[in-house]
Amino acid sequence: MPIKQNAIEIVKTLQDKGFDALFAGGCVRDMIMRRESADYDIATNALPHDVMNLFKKTFSVGTQYGVVVVVKDGHNFEVATFRTEKSYSDGRHPDYVSFSTAEEDVRRRDFTINGLLYDPVKKEMLDYVGGRDDIAAGIIRTIGDPVERLTEDKLRMIRAVRFACRFNFHIHEETRQAIINLAPQIHVVSAERIREELQKIITGPNPHLGIQLLDELCLLREILPEVSEMKGVRQPENFHPEGDVFTHTLLCLSKMENPSWTLAMGVLLHDIGKPRTFQELDRIRFNLHEKVGADITAKICNRLKTSNADKERIIWLVLKHLCFKDAKKMRLNKLKRLFAHEAYKELEELCRIDALASSGDLSDYYFCREMFEKLSKEEVKPKPLITGHDLIAIGLTPGPAFKHILTKIEDEQLDGNITTKEEALKKAQELACADAG
Repeated sequence: MPIKQNAIEIVKTLQDKGFDALFAGGCVRDMIMRRESADYDIATNALPHDVMNLFKKTFSVGTQYGVVVVVKDGHNFEVATFRTEKSYSDGRHPDYVSFSTAEEDVRRRDFTINGLLYDPVKKEMLDYVGGRDDIAAGIIRTIGDPVERLTEDKLRMIRAVRFACRFNFHIHEETRQAIINLAPQIHVVSAERIREELQKIITGPNPHLGIQLLDELCLLREILPEVSEMKGVRQPENFHPEGDVFTHTLLCLSKMENPSWTLAMGVLLHDIGKPRTFQELDRIRFNLHEKVGADITAKICNRLKTSNADKERIIWLVLKHLCFKDAKKMRLNKLKRLFAHEAYKELEELCRIDALASSGDLSDYYFCREMFEKLSKEEVKPKPLITGHDLIAIGLTPGPAFKHILTKIEDEQLDGNITTKEEALKKAQELACADAG
């Protein structure tokens, strides 16, 4: 049974038992906009224990908020009791919750476009806050007083940007001004929640508009001050006719196509080291900006509490984003090592985007892509000819030299100079003797 039909069945079951039950929030907005919805949330006057008694498989995810999950045909549906909320001392969660009516439930929600209710049985729409008009006009507007709504949950400031990007809507002026005034308070929100919203912005539609809007609303300097520093940093016009570093970055973001989180961050941060390495000598230079940028990227990822695996991948993308320009002069073993990295295809895309957003010269990109496709997987990452155990077997003492020897052997193997174990062992002995001497 389709997910929507399952949701309708839950509504019908509740209504058959005498309760009010309605689709609520994003799924109603998506229906009006003729978009597919992944989730169908249901609002009702049934209390949590009523819901749990009515359905075979349920579990509570927030009894204090009246939220129960009903499992139907393998899909989870949140069923929440109509409620009002009061006092948000932590700037994120209500201190007091009380059960209420459908209209009162709507008026405590965030934005008018998310404040619609729909009865899928009677096929009736309930709009207490002008949500349909704002959808038609393409407006993101808070329900009620914007300062009050945004103060209740500071994360709503970034969510407003996300919705504006996702639907290509504009933020209502009063909501916009309230965000600007409250922006310094965004730090009460956990780094994890900020990262989640940022991820949705830069991997979703119009990521360049998202970063630009965060900047206009004074949120960028709060959550990513290093990105704000790129504004006004001039670049040599012959390489970057598009403008300053911030303009270039926005243009790069606009050229992404369904990026992963790590690629999107790599694109956003690839030139993050330029403001701190800017020099105007014979011409404008940014010496070692990729290395400085990698260090800054590590700090940003730590601040956003990015996973270690994602952090290492993003740092690598920033560190290596210039390597394509030297690819034609690289030794084969170095090129193969680059191709063997698990994030190589993301680096390839980053370099394509970087070139398109500046000089437009894709020759280095095409060279690397052709070389990558030409080399087999075995050629790029062959099985090691020898290991540390083999070095011990020929009488060498374990120590730091082992890594040096094995890396040199691998380089020779990747260059095609060594193809057998015997040749590798002979070379290892030569290297050991040279180190000893």
